[in-house]
Amino acid sequence: MGLVPRQVFAQGFPAFSFALAESVSNDPGLATFYRETNYAPVWTGSEHAARRSALVTALSQAGNHGLPTDSYDLEGLITAYREVSSERDRARLEARTSSLFVQYAKDISSGVLEPIRIIPQIVRTLPRPDVAELMHGFVAAEPTMFMQSLVPTCPEYSRLLRAIYQLKERIAGGGWGPQITARRLGPGDTGESVVILRNRLIEMGYLPRTATASYDHRIQAAVAAFQRFHALAPNGIADEATQDEINLSADARLRSLTVALERERWLNVPRGQRHIWVNLADFTTQIMDNDLVTLDTVSIIGSRPDDMQTPEFSHEMSYLEVNPDWTLPRSIIARTYWNSLSAGGARQLEVIDSAGRVVPRSSIDFSRYTPRNFPYSLRQAPGPTNPLGTVKFMFPNPWAIYLHDSPERNLFDNTLRAYSAGCIRLQRPHDFAYELLSRQTDDPVGLFQSTLRSQRQTRIQLAEHVPVHLEYRTAFTDARGGVHFRKDVYGRDARLYEALDRAGAVFRMS
Repeated sequence: MGLVPRQVFAQGFPAFSFALAESVSNDPGLATFYRETNYAPVWTGSEHAARRSALVTALSQAGNHGLPTDSYDLEGLITAYREVSSERDRARLEARTSSLFVQYAKDISSGVLEPIRIIPQIVRTLPRPDVAELMHGFVAAEPTMFMQSLVPTCPEYSRLLRAIYQLKERIAGGGWGPQITARRLGPGDTGESVVILRNRLIEMGYLPRTATASYDHRIQAAVAAFQRFHALAPNGIADEATQDEINLSADARLRSLTVALERERWLNVPRGQRHIWVNLADFTTQIMDNDLVTLDTVSIIGSRPDDMQTPEFSHEMSYLEVNPDWTLPRSIIARTYWNSLSAGGARQLEVIDSAGRVVPRSSIDFSRYTPRNFPYSLRQAPGPTNPLGTVKFMFPNPWAIYLHDSPERNLFDNTLRAYSAGCIRLQRPHDFAYELLSRQTDDPVGLFQSTLRSQRQTRIQLAEHVPVHLEYRTAFTDARGGVHFRKDVYGRDARLYEALDRAGAVFRMS
């Protein structure tokens, strides 16, 4: 249904323009736009039918993106257009329509939530459109094409939408069936629990239709495939950890996909032809070139207490430092080293004054200080026991987060790797360095290794800065459309889903 006023008035200034100026006065962006266009109507003239139609179409399809359709009140807007009876009414309706358009444009292009208000560790800058520029752009464009251009174009967004559509169909059809109750299932097992496992794997799409009631090679292969998509050891055995994931409901998976879709809207910006992608929930770091993975390495992220969690943001990597020293953050001094330091321990740490000079410990009366007012820095020199290992990768930021090597190699063997004080540790830091340097030298291995052997702390500037995106995705797809799920190790997605639910920005199953 189009938005067509019952009575289209001539532009009777000053009544219309005065009422319009009054109606948009509390919105600086709209006030600027209408002032710059001399308060000419954009929506409510007879010549604006195409714009109204494009807006109606977009709002009627907003639910397909999990947007808060109730807050748009499309039916109320249509009714308001039918009931216009004065120039003042028309001006108010003009302002109402523009405000609704702006809200929709912001929601679809950059997200419904302001995440930092919900989770302080999400310090990402959202790509919010400038309201006046948005309005000018819409007025100058073909309306339907402009509305379509607001939808994120990253392939991940469309793949997530497809996965959500398919999962909603499965939920409408009854979900994945009963849950498994056996503690462990493996090859050779038979019985009701195997049949339940078989049916769930079929409904999830991991197993073709089969009537087998025994845990045969087909079920074992399907379980292994499931495990690969859920970061479990792909041994084909339905142990307790695997069954916990298989038993999760389709509704729980839909919640994860819903949050992932919102997160995609937050990152609706060019990510860089070459960029670094850190998925905290997946414990991996990747170098991406033209949306393909060039290098993939297992990672360790910040531990679970709030003050240790790795934040989410984007920045640009500008250099790497070989044979790095380690200057301890004040929080780590207080939490880990202060008692030992004041008792004469932690001898691997040098005390440094504000001029960068080493201060003899014998000259310091530690009883006069606390970690808060200690006037010195602590530094560990480069070496085999340095917590940063042999190299760190720098994208200087207000949160002092970076990527680095680590001497604690055993920790990379664990499944849930949340152990650091916030920075990202890489299992393959040398390969990571070689790949980064390959764009600026014919011998990246030789350059790095010769610098490493010098044992001198050396900074190597990157000829081209590389965008870095620290993300947290418990649900994501691959280029083939496969859907992967991870544990919500920080509990962030659970809180975000609750906020989306309160905002009415979730997929409702009727």
